[in-house]
Amino acid sequence: MERGGFAYITTTKKNTVLYTGSTSNLSNRIYQHKSKEFPGSFTARYNVDKLVYYEYFDFIVEAIAREKQIKSWKRDKKIVLINKFNPEWKDLFEEVELWD
Repeated sequence: MERGGFAYITTTKKNTVLYTGSTSNLSNRIYQHKSKEFPGSFTARYNVDKLVYYEYFDFIVEAIAREKQIKSWKRDKKIVLINKFNPEWKDLFEEVELWD
């Protein structure tokens, strides 16, 4: 059975670095970023743990395809996407944490 998934973007507290990823469990994945579960990872090294954008897909392969699409964009286009979804760039982790 196919699982759903999310494409997401995280950033730093000062919104300087953007990271795009995909996962089948968004709240768990963002918790991993925040707790620096993988200390050598890009997100841990640069403190990229503030969730500012996410999209749900019925199939994980769609989320992965969307992640790749977003990763191919220039920063300006990613910022437009985030601004439409989350104009205040607030951390959405608590919102998704409530799903569990």
